[in-house]
Amino acid sequence: MIYLDYQATTPLAPEAREAMLRWLGGPEGDTFGNPHSPHRMGRMAAAAIEAAREQVAALFPPGGTVIFTSGATEAINLAIKGTARGGGTNAIAVSAIEHAAVLDCGHAMRDTTEMLVLPVDGDGLVAADATIPEDVHLTAVMQVNNEIGTIQPVDALAAAAHAAGSYFLCDAVQGAGKLAAPDNADLIAVSAHKLHGPKGIGALWVRDGVDLQPQTHGGGQEQGLRSGTLSPALIAGFGAAARLALARREEDAAHVDALWRRAREMFDGWTLNGSDTQRWHGNLNLRKDGLDVARLMSECRSVMFSAGSACASGSGRPSHVLRAIGLTDAEAKSSIRLGFGRYTSLEDIETAAAAIKAAAQEQGL
Repeated sequence: MIYLDYQATTPLAPEAREAMLRWLGGPEGDTFGNPHSPHRMGRMAAAAIEAAREQVAALFPPGGTVIFTSGATEAINLAIKGTARGGGTNAIAVSAIEHAAVLDCGHAMRDTTEMLVLPVDGDGLVAADATIPEDVHLTAVMQVNNEIGTIQPVDALAAAAHAAGSYFLCDAVQGAGKLAAPDNADLIAVSAHKLHGPKGIGALWVRDGVDLQPQTHGGGQEQGLRSGTLSPALIAGFGAAARLALARREEDAAHVDALWRRAREMFDGWTLNGSDTQRWHGNLNLRKDGLDVARLMSECRSVMFSAGSACASGSGRPSHVLRAIGLTDAEAKSSIRLGFGRYTSLEDIETAAAAIKAAAQEQGL
């Protein structure tokens, strides 16, 4: 099988797996302790977590704290709900192409929070000079879009948010370890399994001085912001993956650029969705008018890729991202997304592209 769905998840790095194994010990070992226990085994586990926290913190600017969560969705919910002002009506501003974790969180708070939507242009970009109203307490714009790969002007938007008296939240899930983190964000959400770490662990980076209220209560772990027993194994894997991503960032980017160029050559005649310049090259969202994507996926079962039309719930409704850049429902439903990265070979790209193009030709396209 050829895996081209890197926006959904990435293969676990061998280095991350190795880091995890020690903390999956059985009853005969000394590495299964609760990291919140005061005895020696607990302190060993806690030390491993703090070492990994430093590795993950290197993904972010200085002057903040890493709070471990179950993933980016929890991190985003903590950021949005945790910054809401008590009493009265709140307002948040979000881009039209944010992940469902942002949009659905805003909708869930509709009784107390107004959600203002910042539009994108046909290239899938928020205007760098977008106006942020002064009554907005939180602005959320993602670094790299998960569906079309466009890179947003987050530094300029963070500055605009601050000028309006707003915090700035950046969903950096698709950019973490690949691009430099936004320098002036107040809150940044990341997920380990999008940078070759394990599933079930993520983090919210909180800039020093940001007033954040906890959304879960219990043992007061993670500086009181996220109660619950931490997993040393998952966090160790996250730390190893983060360290490796930073060490390989230039090498990985060069590899992805080479794959991108070859894929673009192979898919000559297909239409690219989103900007061809302001984007992460590991995301190739394409369309061929009239393409039956469900049939295509059925006929290319050895290639793992995504239908560009499907939203996060898998309902088959046209993507809100593709709608936001002006595509019709028919155009959105004729789109596919190919995602590739560190462990993708040039042969993978060529073999997959040939199979997809042959299946499309069987449809008369």
